[in-house]
Amino acid sequence: MVIISKTILIEFANIHADFSAPINSWYETTKEADWKSFKDVKQTFNSVDAVGNDRYVFNIKGNKYRLVAMIHFDIRTLYIRFVGTHGEYDKIDCTTI
Repeated sequence: MVIISKTILIEFANIHADFSAPINSWYETTKEADWKSFKDVKQTFNSVDAVGNDRYVFNIKGNKYRLVAMIHFDIRTLYIRFVGTHGEYDKIDCTTI
């Protein structure tokens, strides 16, 4: 998959040091993936949730952090829309972010 944009992950990891290793693992796994549907994503990351409007929520580091991505399977592209703590995630509408 093509991932747009890694910069948000790096900036967040600079603030939350314990985020760095798990997000690097997520990033490498996702970059190598060739997902065709949500079913494929679910096989890779069992805890991912589809929340509508092409948005998917990934739990990072045992649900301490959340990542919301918009995935366009037809063009193999994943757009990172949000990354934050679980508490920050609870304050957003992830279907419109």
